[in-house]
Amino acid sequence: MLSLKNQAAVAGIGCTEFSKNSGRSELSLASEAVVAAAADAGLPVSEIDGLVSYTLDPTDEIELARSVGAGDLTFYSKINYGGGAAVGVVHQAVMAVATGQAKNVVVYRGMNGRSGQRNGQGVSGEIVTSDLVHWSWYQVYGMVTPGSWIAMIAHKYMHKYGLTAEDLGRVAISQRNYALTNPRAFGYQKPLDMETYLASKMIASPLRLYDFCQESDGACALLITSTERARDLKQKPAVIRGITQASTQGQEQMTSFYRNELESLPEMELAAKRVYAQSGLSPADIDATCLYDAFSSEVIMQLESFGFCGKGEAKDFVRDGNLDIDGRLPNNTHGGLLSEAYIHGLNNVAEGVRLIRGTSTNQPKKAEHVLVSSGVGVPTGAVIFGKD
Repeated sequence: MLSLKNQAAVAGIGCTEFSKNSGRSELSLASEAVVAAAADAGLPVSEIDGLVSYTLDPTDEIELARSVGAGDLTFYSKINYGGGAAVGVVHQAVMAVATGQAKNVVVYRGMNGRSGQRNGQGVSGEIVTSDLVHWSWYQVYGMVTPGSWIAMIAHKYMHKYGLTAEDLGRVAISQRNYALTNPRAFGYQKPLDMETYLASKMIASPLRLYDFCQESDGACALLITSTERARDLKQKPAVIRGITQASTQGQEQMTSFYRNELESLPEMELAAKRVYAQSGLSPADIDATCLYDAFSSEVIMQLESFGFCGKGEAKDFVRDGNLDIDGRLPNNTHGGLLSEAYIHGLNNVAEGVRLIRGTSTNQPKKAEHVLVSSGVGVPTGAVIFGKD
């Protein structure tokens, strides 16, 4: 069986400005990000022969290819499940490169998630898919947004393990501290302290305003090519040591409430098992992370899923400052989805690449291996980047 370990690397990243009102189409945003990713890699746009995005992205691959002047396409695909696609799109690109289906694949996400269709508006009447069959059981009780679904799981976890509101606040504040020095971030030069966090509006108990990700306009793109080819390009390659997608029994899209327990993330545990096995690495080898953070409670639970601490111990891990720049596991050093922007997690993947390059605005002392995860509560995935 073909191993994907070290077969491909991210050679270019491109991001637009992140805002609340872009005044532009998603095609325009995506085009800017793709051109920027190619320029970052030092590769002509005409050499792009593969494109991958999210099923929720409104920009078709052929429209984007024509807009930017890409060459003939030999590979194109889209991945479902919203933020669960953040690693999935990279996974598709890596497989295409490793099997010779394409040489230079760009993954992208362009969205007007604030000025256009707002992610926080809920799903009733907005999304017509088979998911409505199970969502209909919850909508009649007012559970019409992802925040309300995650809140119930957070309640169960907090009740079982003694997690407090202050612990959630520590996640939000840690990431806002990173955003303070990141000019791309919504939280740039906007400090957040515990008093402000605790006084903020309760949106879906126990989740307050600062436990929720941003609603953002913008785009991100990454150019993936073979590791050998990446060595000849402009930037230091972020080599993909391991990458996987993961979904487990009983999975629904963010409402897997009929599983045996709610206080764990079985799909993340599967992703962890597979990505560690593929890479030959363990939690001890990971120097920094970009854990998907649509909600602060998701970061807490993933720390346990990926083996950085035992069940119920994430609160202590966070209390000890381990997510901060001088801690054991600097996390979301750009501010993450909570304090940089919400580009469906692809901006977190881009930060993972920066950490390997050594170009983050908050660069830890050591970043030999960085783990990045996809969306929580949905079919997901994980990738480990390493230095060449």
